[in-house]
Amino acid sequence: MKRYINPTSGKWEALSSRRIASDVSVEQKVREIVERVRKGGDKEISAITKEIDGPCFDSFIVIEEEIEKASNLVPDQLKRAINSAYSNIKTFHNAQKFNPLEVKCTEGVRCWQKSVAIDNIGLYIPGGSAPLFSTVLMLAIPAKIAGCSNIVMFTPCDKKGNVNSTVLYAAKLCGIDKVYKIGGAQAIAAMAYGTETIGKVDKIFGPGNRYVVKAKQMVSTDVAIDMPAGPSEVLVIADDKADPEFVAADLLSQAEHGPDSQVMLVCFSEMFADKAMEAVSRQLMALPRESIASEALDNSRTLVFNTMQSAIDFINVYAPEHLIIQTDEPWTVADQIKAAGSIFIGPYSPESAGDYASGTNHTLPTSGWARSYSGVNLDSFCRKITYQQITKEGLKSLSEAIIPMAEGEGLAAHANAVKIRMK
Repeated sequence: MKRYINPTSGKWEALSSRRIASDVSVEQKVREIVERVRKGGDKEISAITKEIDGPCFDSFIVIEEEIEKASNLVPDQLKRAINSAYSNIKTFHNAQKFNPLEVKCTEGVRCWQKSVAIDNIGLYIPGGSAPLFSTVLMLAIPAKIAGCSNIVMFTPCDKKGNVNSTVLYAAKLCGIDKVYKIGGAQAIAAMAYGTETIGKVDKIFGPGNRYVVKAKQMVSTDVAIDMPAGPSEVLVIADDKADPEFVAADLLSQAEHGPDSQVMLVCFSEMFADKAMEAVSRQLMALPRESIASEALDNSRTLVFNTMQSAIDFINVYAPEHLIIQTDEPWTVADQIKAAGSIFIGPYSPESAGDYASGTNHTLPTSGWARSYSGVNLDSFCRKITYQQITKEGLKSLSEAIIPMAEGEGLAAHANAVKIRMK
């Protein structure tokens, strides 16, 4: 991790840059896949899957027998852990329910706001070296609580056509309506445009590799997506009283996600930075994903500031996906943070708690998007509809504002819609 000592604010934007691989070839390939699926449907999905992954199957749908068989393969201890996480995530997202709002704005004018679930939800769950069964919980639980009527899941399968057993167990636990063994950009295209056997969804959720992320961005002009998202990231702010072993563990927990992940340490002395980096080097050697984490660390940074305020101001510029605060007065820092996906307070709040079981959602904005996007929450699966009911007397009172405003904008028909009622 490259170190920077008290960098001036003019350098913060450059220090906030993420690792962005060249996307020219990726974009071209994804555009080709999306167009093939949009025009050719099921046949093209089969062809693309065979070209990229090898296996090709008669049906994309995971049948009930497969789900039951897979669920029986999951160890009881892991099932208990998943069930415990399910309970916490459900509790937290249940508390986010929106009560209908009714307001009397003025005499004879009443307005309402009501939360309505999005009907058709598509979830993408990555496979590969780390199948994210936890993401099934994070997306399906709030979708169910919101009342989404149709929740479908897409996830890659192995060469034999089998989907990860724990992913299927989590899908069964959450009551997902249908599971498709399709991955990659072709899965995103199928959700966005539908095929002969796959229904078009209203909104797509879920993380993925560069091809999946690019496909989501590409189809977002035709279907809603949860948020722009890229490689995982964490920023840890720690003062000299923090435990360097804890800090190192938090940095590595995010670095092991992938070689394009980024971790940032913000601290206040080179002595502490040295201790933290020594701990990182020692803990790194024991990780099964050492090579992946090492590559991520090459693109990561340590920043040593001489004031807390400068550190806080930098964090708001960087806008981390995950922010871990290990300082003497963590809430003093947290209360000044304006841009972060999820914040972890104190030495016993590791980022992995939010990833799995504390209850908060782990689907969060990356690459600085925390300045303008929230992480996934119950509202992500809803729309807010407003209503108004106006009496004759109420409209007469409003007409004094409506008519001159409409005429001021040159929209005579708008004004007439009120005038005609006043005659």
